[in-house]
Amino acid sequence: MSTKITFSFIFVIGLMLFALFFGAGNLIFPPMLGQMAGTNVWIANAGFLVTGVGLPLLAIIAFVFSGEEDLRSLTSRIHPLFGLVFTTVLYLSVGPFFAIPRSGNVSFEIGVKPFLSGYQGTLPLLIFTIIFFTVACLFSLNPTKIVDVVGKCLTPIKLTFIGVLVVVALIHPMGGFQAPSKEFSSRVFFKGFQEGYLTLDALVAFAFGIIIVKAFKEKGVTTKQQIMTVCLKATAVAATLLALIYTALSYMGASSVNKLGHLNNGAEVLAKVSSYYFGSYGAIFLGLMITVACLTTSVGLITACSSFFHELFPTVSYKKIAIILSVFSALVANIGLDRLISISVPVLTIMYPLAIVMIFLTFFHKLFKGQSEVYKGSLLLTFIVSLIDGLRHSNIHLPFVDGFLSHFLPLYEIGLGWVIPAVVGGILGGMISRIKTKEQVNYKSTRLNK
Repeated sequence: MSTKITFSFIFVIGLMLFALFFGAGNLIFPPMLGQMAGTNVWIANAGFLVTGVGLPLLAIIAFVFSGEEDLRSLTSRIHPLFGLVFTTVLYLSVGPFFAIPRSGNVSFEIGVKPFLSGYQGTLPLLIFTIIFFTVACLFSLNPTKIVDVVGKCLTPIKLTFIGVLVVVALIHPMGGFQAPSKEFSSRVFFKGFQEGYLTLDALVAFAFGIIIVKAFKEKGVTTKQQIMTVCLKATAVAATLLALIYTALSYMGASSVNKLGHLNNGAEVLAKVSSYYFGSYGAIFLGLMITVACLTTSVGLITACSSFFHELFPTVSYKKIAIILSVFSALVANIGLDRLISISVPVLTIMYPLAIVMIFLTFFHKLFKGQSEVYKGSLLLTFIVSLIDGLRHSNIHLPFVDGFLSHFLPLYEIGLGWVIPAVVGGILGGMISRIKTKEQVNYKSTRLNK
């Protein structure tokens, strides 16, 4: 019999979701978006909230709705090989290749580097990443305690740090909004939409889904209906917190231009704003805030990735994999933040549309009776367009193809050229499935008549 879940537990799960999502990119991208959008900040922020809040939480709900045990089972609806490849690439992207190292690197850039007085050596970064990922690894070695550690301990600390800065910025704004940059002078909503890709959260959500389901089951929630109900309530808590914080950070960035001018990145915006309000203590305050935010995300990602690779390679223990991922992430973090981001953009441009399509196909699974051809058709055409877009972001240009798609494919110029192909591919897949079914029925009928 399913156990009754208290509101306090739901609230803790919501806080945990917020903490797991709100890491390095979530802190540095909204302020920069605000600076660039200027007077268009609210429209840009709305687009950012769709991909930065809506899609990640929708992905978790889709995972729970599917009733599958893990992401690999969900993606294997298309084909077992696709399930293995897609899931592995996703976990590597949100894990040791991009998201986990980025957390450690951002923590260093904002929390430590300002105190080095112009020192340019690589030794401080190496020492910091060793310490940072050692702590993250220790938390991750006991995944059953992640709700208590993240939801009850680290999240309140992080919310306090962030809340103080945001409240001060709202009460005493630095100035009025300035004119938007060239990038945000047109198609503002869609530009904000694409900026949300950089958080990695829609991809990360698939990895976090299994953590949420396990947390529910440990509390005695066994029926799919109750898991879904509890999940909706918990995601509502997380969504509210994320939307409020993102909006406040975007506002803070937009109002800072008057005093600080246009800065190079979101980390610099946060550092300057913090110093403006808190003086010499601002850097310490911001460093603690960033480090705690990044640490909580790293713990969640190491836990999720270690669980996946342990299932993939059961002969290797969970703890060994967690240690390996932590060590590897520490090494990757030392290549530098700018290089990590530049490498990740083309990959995200390819992966994000596939993840979005997977989310919606999961909800419509029963409507098209789970026909694999629908999945295959929709994802294949999505992949073709997103691959071309990804190559363009890698400075690998295909002039004829780009020109053709720009002229004939709606939404391609704003980075959403995959939408119509996804729909068309799904429809074609459904038609192929019906033809196959009809042929099979006719074949069986002919056999019976003989």
